Parts: sequence; structure tokens; C-alpha cells
Amino acid sequence: MKHENTLYPVFLKLQRLRLLIVGGGAVAREKLHFIIKSSPDAHITVMAPEIDEAILDIFIKHTFQINLIHERFDPYLLPHFDLVIAATNDCTVNHQIHQACKSAGILINVADTPDLCDFYLGSIVTRGNLKIAVSTNGKSPTFAKRFRQLLEDALPEEVDGLLTNLRTLRDRLQGGFSEKVTYLNEVTKSLIS
Repeated sequence: MKHENTLYPVFLKLQRLRLLIVGGGAVAREKLHFIIKSSPDAHITVMAPEIDEAILDIFIKHTFQINLIHERFDPYLLPHFDLVIAATNDCTVNHQIHQACKSAGILINVADTPDLCDFYLGSIVTRGNLKIAVSTNGKSPTFAKRFRQLLEDALPEEVDGLLTNLRTLRDRLQGGFSEKVTYLNEVTKSLIS
């Protein structure tokens, strides 16, 4: 039986959402680092009784976007958040966070536990306005990372200029939607040949 990735990719405007990361160690630091790298305007709260120095260093550089709460997870705070990432080193606590989020109707990612995730944090390639996310459906984050590196090497830096030019062209086109799509499809055909 062939299994396919049935995930639907979505690009979230994290500056409009409130994200909670529960955990203060290496896994939480990795999640925080990549979220800030991809969405530098994201609003993030990190909650843990102990928060490592590397997270504190990130906090110092991004004090306007990151809030720190030096406490154990408290489910009563969940109504203040739209998304949660459970990144503790305690499976029991991660399960409790998962259950609290499900009860509150909040989407959750439990690090390294695909069965408890409503969403995955894929590998991301960014070239200006172009953003490509790679997911292996939780099977191999290492492969997603390597594939991201391959795409980064293959995509020219000038791609953002191309996007700007295509936007200008699209804005200047006259006619209806289908005429514009037909014309732009013709213009961009050379990108794949």
C-alpha cells in the first residue's frame, strides 16, 4: 500500500498570531531559532522553569518579539495563545500540554512526537519573497534539512528581483483574470525549460 503525504502546506503570518514554546532547553532553542530566522516579526513566549543561556541570548537580541516566563506549564494561560510547541525533555509533560491544547482547541506541535502534532515545522528556504517549505510528513527531518540545503545551493540570489518584475508586469496587465493567467504562464514558461 502506497502512503502519501496528505499534509496541506500553509504559510502563517506569525506576527499576527501568539506562539507559545514550552521548554527551555536545546529543542526549544532550535525551534525558537528557526522560527525567528524565518519569521523575524513573530510574537513568541517561551515558558519553562529553567531557560538555558542560548535562549536568553536570543531573547536579548529580540526583546520586542520574545517574552520569557520562568514557570512550569500552566494550562490556564492557553487562551492567550494561538499555537503551541511542546519542547520539553519530559514526555509526560509534553502529553499534558498536548491534552490541554486539544481541550482548548489550540493547534500543537509536540517536538519529536509526530503522532501528537497538528502541524510540523518543515525545513525552509528563503530567497527574498520566495519561501519554500519542505516536509517529510515527520518521517525524516534530516532529509528535509539536506533537501533544503540542495535548494539553497540551486536557487540564485536574483530570484527576488524576478519576483518583483513579475509583480510589476502582473499589475500592468489589462484584461480579466484568465487572460492575465494565460499571459503570465506564457512569460514564465522559460523558467522550467
